[in-house]
Amino acid sequence: MTRPFRTPNFRGWRALVLHKPGPVTEALLRQFGRLGMQGQVAWPDIPAGSAAEVLFFDADLGHDGQFPWPPGGAPMPLIALIGSEAPGRVEWALTHCPQAHLLKPLGSAGVYSALVIASHAHAAQSRLEQAVASLRSRLSRRPAVLQAVLELMRREGIETSEAAYARLRRLAMASQRSIEDTADDLLRPDGRRRA
Repeated sequence: MTRPFRTPNFRGWRALVLHKPGPVTEALLRQFGRLGMQGQVAWPDIPAGSAAEVLFFDADLGHDGQFPWPPGGAPMPLIALIGSEAPGRVEWALTHCPQAHLLKPLGSAGVYSALVIASHAHAAQSRLEQAVASLRSRLSRRPAVLQAVLELMRREGIETSEAAYARLRRLAMASQRSIEDTADDLLRPDGRRRA
C-alpha cells in the first residue's frame, strides 16, 4: 500500500520567478507572502548561486538555454506561467516538463494548488527516476549473476540453473545482501566478501 500524499507546508520555501517584473510577478509575490514563502524575481536568466525549492517560469518569452539543466532535468518543481496558447509556445514549455501551470493574467488564487500539484509530481518523478536507475544498475550486473549460477553448478555439482539460482538466493538472504553483491563475492578469486 502506498503512503498517501501529505500536502506540504510551503512556509519558508524559496520561489524563483523567471519572468519580467510587472503585474504577474507582483501577484505571485503577494501570494507567496500569504503562504509564508520568499520570492525572488529574475529575468532573463537564473542568477548564479540562487537557491530555490520551486521555479515559476514565463512560457511566453522563455527561450532555449535559459535553464542551466537539460530539458526535463530540473532539480526542483517547475510551474509554467502561460499567457499565449500558441502551439509553439505551449510545446516549448512542455519540453521543460513543468509539473503544473498557471494561466496569465494571474488572479488572487491558484498558486497554492499549483505548488501542491507541482511538488507532488516532482517528488513522484524523482522516486521513479531513482527506481529506474536502481533497476538499470541491477540489470547491468545480471551477467555476473549468470556467471555465479554457472560457478555454483560447477563447484557444488548442482544440476539445474534454477537450483543453482535458488542456492545463490539463499546465500544472499543469509548474508542479508543483494543477489548481485553475493554473485560478485562468489566470483572473487579469493572468495572473500567485499566490504
